[in-house]
Amino acid sequence: MKEKILSKWDEILNTLESGYDLSHILINTWIKPLTIYKVEGKTVYFVVDEKFGQRGVDFIKNRSYDILLASAIREVLNDSSVEVIVTLASDFNTDKSQAAPALKQDYSINKGNLNPKYTFDTFIVGESNKHAYATCIAVADSPGQDKFNPLFLYGGAGLGKTHLMQSIAHYIMENNRSMNVLYVPSNTFTNEIVEAIKKNKTQEFRDKYRTVDVLLIDDIQYLIGKESTQQEFFDTFNTLHDEGKQIILSSDKPPREIKTLDERYRSRFEWGVPIDIHAPDYETRMAILKNKVEMDHLDNIDENILEYIADNITYNVRALEGALNKLSVFSELGKTHISLEKAKDILKDHISKEGTVSITPELIINVVSEHTGISVEDIKSTKRTKDISNARQVAMYLCRKYTVNGLKTIGNFFGGKDHSTVMSNIKKVEQKLSEDSEFAADIDAITKKISPSS
Repeated sequence: MKEKILSKWDEILNTLESGYDLSHILINTWIKPLTIYKVEGKTVYFVVDEKFGQRGVDFIKNRSYDILLASAIREVLNDSSVEVIVTLASDFNTDKSQAAPALKQDYSINKGNLNPKYTFDTFIVGESNKHAYATCIAVADSPGQDKFNPLFLYGGAGLGKTHLMQSIAHYIMENNRSMNVLYVPSNTFTNEIVEAIKKNKTQEFRDKYRTVDVLLIDDIQYLIGKESTQQEFFDTFNTLHDEGKQIILSSDKPPREIKTLDERYRSRFEWGVPIDIHAPDYETRMAILKNKVEMDHLDNIDENILEYIADNITYNVRALEGALNKLSVFSELGKTHISLEKAKDILKDHISKEGTVSITPELIINVVSEHTGISVEDIKSTKRTKDISNARQVAMYLCRKYTVNGLKTIGNFFGGKDHSTVMSNIKKVEQKLSEDSEFAADIDAITKKISPSS
């Protein structure tokens, strides 16, 4: 049986692609690397590439790719009794029935600023990101390895860096519960050290950041050039690295291209693995859109509409999903099927004639949400806590600055706020911009995420 499968392996893979509609990228990433561990009767045991670990097994089983593989083998070998089991090689080397149940340990985590949707299971893998994905899984499976410490992810806005970082955090929290994991955007780190210095609580700040097992800081480029913040970060970096703790950083550029970065720090960032994430190719863009259609049950959006979006929005995952969200809203409100021509009309302000992404209130709100850790629902709500109000004010200010919408229209995007409320919030931001350089830098960081060319 094993020899038959191996001799027909290419034909089996071709059958999966042509007969079962699995993409070439998906097959090359997940199915082709499988190896046959053993065959018992008509049951074939495949093991996943060790770099994927249990996450690879779960990914394949959750999407029923093991069932499709079995069907393809049956078809090619003309043997309807073949069964497939996908597992880890390590499962054959331990007697799990004799193993004592593991004791649950207390663990300290910070889940408050993690998006529950940002997990490895929801990340769409393609040619542009498969290396980054595999590396992140390796780090999540075994944090603290020298060759991956620090892990430095870089690439343009909206390409999935935050998704991958938070996927690592979620995975470690679930599978290494004794570990203290902390994920923060760089602006949170900056705000906390500024506040700690003001209140003479720097030791509390250091205790928080230097006692973790895994530290993830998003958009590290915005810490560079802020002297007190930068020094505190690098002292934290050195302490954690010396203790073998895992550090994961992201930036829009590789270390060598961050112009204001001191050479001694640049070399530290390159101790581990700088990993590039490219803009998604067409096949990956389509996979992202199809996945969102499936997850959000958008059954009334035809594939030709997805093709139109994938053809016209080429560099940003966030913008792809934003376009689909807009169609979803119109479809739900109208309770009707959307034709391609109708979709083009709905998206005319989202996609310009040149095929580039237009800046819309939806895009701005999504970016502010991602940057601040405040959900879109909270930004649009009537909640008045300080963090939520600040995020809402910033989003309104950016909507006024970067879109052609009037105050009343902007208010409608925020749960029906009236024009005077919108104007008041905008003025608060303008006042703070003139007084607070750290806040101004934060607005600049958000702006670059909205429009990388800004």
